[in-house]
Amino acid sequence: MKYLVVIEKGPRSWGAHVPDLPGCIAAAKSRSEVVKSIKEAIEFHIKDLRRAGAKVPAPHCEAKLVTVSAA
Repeated sequence: MKYLVVIEKGPRSWGAHVPDLPGCIAAAKSRSEVVKSIKEAIEFHIKDLRRAGAKVPAPHCEAKLVTVSAA
């Protein structure tokens, strides 16, 4: 499965979250570390949902970069 991951750079660290998996988040000092961490978080999150007998949400979010002119 492929899930959309939102990656954000903060003042001192990087963060990531998965819109299709509420509560699935990661933080790290570098972009590469946060990508690795969010992959692990997704796997753990899905395993935990399955263990609990909960439905694993299918990926449905998409992303699109758009260009806008400043008003």
